[in-house]
Formats: sequence, C-alpha cells, structure tokens
Amino acid sequence: MCRWAAYSGKPVHIEEIVASPRHSLIEQSQAASECKTSVNGDGFGLAWYGDRPEPGLYRDILPAWSDCNLRNIARQVRSPLFLAHVRASTGTPTNRQNCHPFVMGHWAFMHNGQIGGFTHLRRALEEKLSDALYQVRFGSTDSELLFLLALQEGLEEAPARALMKAVETVLETAQRLSVEPLVRLTAALSDGRQLHAVRYSTDAICPTLYVSQETIGEGWCLVSEPLDRQDSRWAAVEPGTFITVSGAEMRCEPFGRQNASSRGKHRQLAESAA
Repeated sequence: MCRWAAYSGKPVHIEEIVASPRHSLIEQSQAASECKTSVNGDGFGLAWYGDRPEPGLYRDILPAWSDCNLRNIARQVRSPLFLAHVRASTGTPTNRQNCHPFVMGHWAFMHNGQIGGFTHLRRALEEKLSDALYQVRFGSTDSELLFLLALQEGLEEAPARALMKAVETVLETAQRLSVEPLVRLTAALSDGRQLHAVRYSTDAICPTLYVSQETIGEGWCLVSEPLDRQDSRWAAVEPGTFITVSGAEMRCEPFGRQNASSRGKHRQLAESAA
C-alpha cells in the first residue's frame, strides 16, 4: 500500500506537509505505521497548482527519503493546492509512468489501494476507454486506469458520481469475467479549484484516511496517516465517504451504499476536524 498527503488552503511551502512534520510523508516512505508494508520506496511524486490551470508535476523512481531534489523543491515551492505520494508497488513495474500523481489536463489524481485480480481484468477494462483516453495511458497501473475511467464517466461535471461509475465498471467487469470483485480506494483528486478525496472499499479492509484543518496555511490537509502522532486534531474519515474541499469549506457525502448511522457521521466529520 502507498501513502499520500494533499493540501488545500492559503499557499504554503510544500515541505510543511511533505518534509517538516515529525511523521511527514518522507518519514512515512520508510516508516509508515498504518499500512501492510512500512516501506514505500517504489518512487514518489508531487503535483502542485500555481499560476497556470495545469499542475506542475515531478515524479521519480527513487525512494522519497533518498532524493535530495525532492527536499529542495519542497523547500522552495509554495502552493495553495498540492498532492504528494510515496509508492509501494502492488506488482506493476517501478518507472516514472507508474508513479503517482497522474495528470490529465488540469486534473491530478493519486491513489492508495487496489483492484483485485487486476491482471485478469486489465485488458477488458482498457477496452472500455475511448481512443483518446487510451492514447494517454502511459503507465500500467490499476490506479491510472481507474482515473481515466472516471474522466470518461464525467469527472469534470460530477466527480463523486464519475468515480463511483468507474468503480461500478470495474465490479461489473470482474463479475462478467468470474473474478472476485474487489476495489479498495482511498484517493485524492483535484481540478485546481477544488480538492476531493474518497475512502471506500468493497470489503472490510479499507485503506486509512485522516483530515485536519491546518493552522499553517489556514487550509485543509488530507493524509493516509497523521503527520504528528502527538497532535489530536486529526479526524479519521469513515469508509464510504467522499470529501470536497472548496476554499475554507469542507463537505462530506456518502460514497457507495451507506446506512443511516454513517450518514450522520459524515455530517459530524468537518466539525471534529476543525
């Protein structure tokens, strides 16, 4: 499993999230505590927004802890919205094209989780892409493919609905091919204006997600693991939740099938994280 962090708010140096905290994303790349493997050394990536609609992108196959360029960039670049990811491969090769975040136009996407039986589903799922989207599939991961499927389903108009349709496409394809349906999805995505995140799984094992309102830049931070274990401001996000951060506001809505008690927890999440 991978680890990631995303921020939206007043501009801050990327190092405030990626490098400086006690349990920063770089620290999590070699000592994660809430995932199957503590080491996430199969590459890293940053996508950040500035003066242009499209995000800047820096990815490499080195472990995050051993790349001096990452620390230098994070120390110098200020951004109001950025996504950062450290990768632990689930079987696909370690190359730049497979490192997150993935960028298409003004959209950026990163993922922690998996599509079960992906090697048996890959060809059938890729066939569902339009010619235009297939031509920009540069890597071989299930994460990038899920992102492209969501774009095809209308990510621009309705992010939560498009991502859910992409998940349903995966599950329907798995059933048709007699592969046990499994999707574990904790992801962050942005169009440069809003930051979205989702925590969802078709089984009981759902990758973690936390949220807090940052004092550093008066913004919101979404992470796989809290950046400081001694800070009580982090709120755990319930499975089956889709989050949208727009300016100073954070909204939560159900993602997938939810019961009444989960809906109540969605309403309470923003208050507990603030």
